[in-house]
Amino acid sequence: MQLEKYTIDQHNEGLSASHKRKLSALTSDIANAEAILERLVAFQVAIPSWALGTGGTRFARFAGGGEPRSLEEKIEDIALLHKLNRSSGAISLHIPWDIPKNGAAIKVLAAQHGIRFDAMNSNTFQDQPGQPLSYKFGSMQHVDKAVRRQAVEHNIEVIEHGMALGSESLTVWLSDGSCFPGQLNFRKAFENTLESLQEVYSALPDAWKMFVEYKAFEPNFYSTTVGDWGQSLLYATKLGPKAYTLVDLGHHLPNANIEQIVALLLMEGKLGGFHFNDSKYGDDDLTVGSIKPYQLFLIFNELVEGMDARGMNHTTDLGWMIDASHNVKDPLEDLLQSVEAIMITYAQALLVDRAALQAAQQNNDVVRAQEALQNAFRTDVRPLVAEARLRAGGALDPLQIFRKENVREHLVKQRGLKTIATGL
Repeated sequence: MQLEKYTIDQHNEGLSASHKRKLSALTSDIANAEAILERLVAFQVAIPSWALGTGGTRFARFAGGGEPRSLEEKIEDIALLHKLNRSSGAISLHIPWDIPKNGAAIKVLAAQHGIRFDAMNSNTFQDQPGQPLSYKFGSMQHVDKAVRRQAVEHNIEVIEHGMALGSESLTVWLSDGSCFPGQLNFRKAFENTLESLQEVYSALPDAWKMFVEYKAFEPNFYSTTVGDWGQSLLYATKLGPKAYTLVDLGHHLPNANIEQIVALLLMEGKLGGFHFNDSKYGDDDLTVGSIKPYQLFLIFNELVEGMDARGMNHTTDLGWMIDASHNVKDPLEDLLQSVEAIMITYAQALLVDRAALQAAQQNNDVVRAQEALQNAFRTDVRPLVAEARLRAGGALDPLQIFRKENVREHLVKQRGLKTIATGL
């Protein structure tokens, strides 16, 4: 479905007076409002191709209708999101769920919609139809070298697809591990995995990055071979300068201090990117900011401080991507909410009075330090985020126009009620 520019313009005109009042009231107390707006306009978050359909659980999947039936339709959906919020200008593909039949044509289609290709994601946590060897007992860690070779060759194939599309990074998440004590030799599993990753690393083009993602548990529940940020950092350090740790917010044990992890990885120059989501219990893949918004803010606070300390570009020097899906919400509405939450939190982190915070830290003034953070977090920056969208050509209220224009109903008419997107 295409949304015409005049439709967005009419929507914005209707909200203009109210928006200007709110923006004026907010920016009157913000000395660097223009600088923040410039950064918000530039910031982009990649949309994963697998999040455009209804998510699944271990028990069921309840498709909502109008889901994209092909990679082409997924690009169209992301283009629609990007037209509304102007912050979703990239797609992250999962292979083999979304293998391009014609890479050149897909690249042209994406460019026509103003979409670029972000990180490519490999899949060795499932057995695919026709796959000769099984990953039941691991992939890159497997005791059988033939299985490890199969996993390596798959990742190299993913790199080749990415090269054809203009991507410049590969994300490797491994479900490898064990469910019972004694099942696995930890040291040999690590060595096998490192050897496999080294083979993939050697196939990376010069400008590419490899992101080594970690996860504390699931589907294995006794051990995970890339189970935490320390293990990921160890792999990335051993692999070389093109390898980095990728942080998925749902891949930690309960109450992990993710903001401290982020700060240290940035300090070491080994933070590669993010998978944004939210959770109540584990890897729940809930809408970003829906459960723990203050934790998200504290993470962004460390990101802004750490990136500024290293002279990094906020928009391009880390990989920003959503990794969320759920059974009970419209996937496109969920993604609009997630991007909005990310932009709000980023704006709040940009508002932090760094000089006041540093002075409080140097003087051990715990109260003032807390106030410096919470003053920014408690500021309603939604008018700033809306103004950034407006300046970039987007909608003042993307979710409102999505519903007013009956986007999902149009997609159901075009694609049918029983369509199910590729993925879990």
